[in-house]
Amino acid sequence: MVDFDKVPSPCFVLDERLLCRNLAVIDKVRRAAGVEIIVALKACAMWRIFPLLREHSDGATASSVAEARLVLEEYGSRAHTYAPVYTENDFPEIMRCSDHITFNSLGQWERFGARALLNGISCGLRVNPAYSTVATDLYNPASPDSRLGIPAADLPRLPEGVEGLHFHTLCESRPADLRATLGAFEERFGHLLPQVRWVNMGGGHLMTAEDYDEEELIDILRGFRARYPHLRIILEPGSAFTWRTGWLVATVEDIVRNGGVNTAMLNVSFACHMPDTLEMPYKPAIVGAHEPRPGEVRWRMGGNCCLAGDYKGDWAFDTEPSVGDRVVFEDMIHYTMVKTTMFNGVSHPSIAIVHENGKLEVVKRFGYRDFRDRMS
Repeated sequence: MVDFDKVPSPCFVLDERLLCRNLAVIDKVRRAAGVEIIVALKACAMWRIFPLLREHSDGATASSVAEARLVLEEYGSRAHTYAPVYTENDFPEIMRCSDHITFNSLGQWERFGARALLNGISCGLRVNPAYSTVATDLYNPASPDSRLGIPAADLPRLPEGVEGLHFHTLCESRPADLRATLGAFEERFGHLLPQVRWVNMGGGHLMTAEDYDEEELIDILRGFRARYPHLRIILEPGSAFTWRTGWLVATVEDIVRNGGVNTAMLNVSFACHMPDTLEMPYKPAIVGAHEPRPGEVRWRMGGNCCLAGDYKGDWAFDTEPSVGDRVVFEDMIHYTMVKTTMFNGVSHPSIAIVHENGKLEVVKRFGYRDFRDRMS
């Protein structure tokens, strides 16, 4: 167990042993199902762990020039790149760093596709299966008016040179969600599958969650391969690689009691450092805390930026918090570090790794210059 009192505060902490546990599951799926599983940097771009990820994946996927360059320079291969929009300024660098490029629309394909083909890049189109089990609209790209992907009605045939199809409609989903999505995908785009060489099933396959049935996922993927034996099948999970692999360590700096509410004021911010908790929204787990039961004292956690809504709650604690105590938020590696901001110039959490031998290494500290240099 990590000694959180020895971790600087605030700090994101990744545990290599927990990461390796996830990588074993991913290896099992990719080998048993005969598919390629690539790392989605959108969930975690912590390049210090790329050497380990590279041993247990088939590449990496990028959503921007910066991510594509990071894949090339730090992961050590060219990226599978998809972005909703490419620009004239960015596309030359996108091509340099990518061996697969997926286009979001026919307009983008017509604008950039020929150049990508001349550079030997395998090109694909993102399609919209018009089906998703994701309940939160913010994370559901499959609505009829979605800006992401080409509707079936607009794609009766494939443009010459297109080698792949890509869909991404899942979010922390289970095998049944993929099975239903594949039904919609095949119904609307199955006539195109004999013409392509690969299908990218996107991310959202949360195969490392405790309640996820990876055997069912393997069965679904094997079935799809049997129906289309000529296809390369690619999955690009983000959260699955770093699911439940680390924490955000904070400190109680003040106790405020107003309007009958107890608030522990922290040296981290939900708005700046954990924005998904407000966007999704969801309430993260805290080590040593639980859902309040009737009669228990309730505690709200308050962030350190000036946004009035920078708080979450409520929790009950095994030992009630006081100034100087550590508050440790669970599962804070995927889709957390990559979405942080420096709003208000608040202190940015450091980044640390607990290696398999138990040694704590602080790999990044942030200070005034990081804030200054981002502004101008």
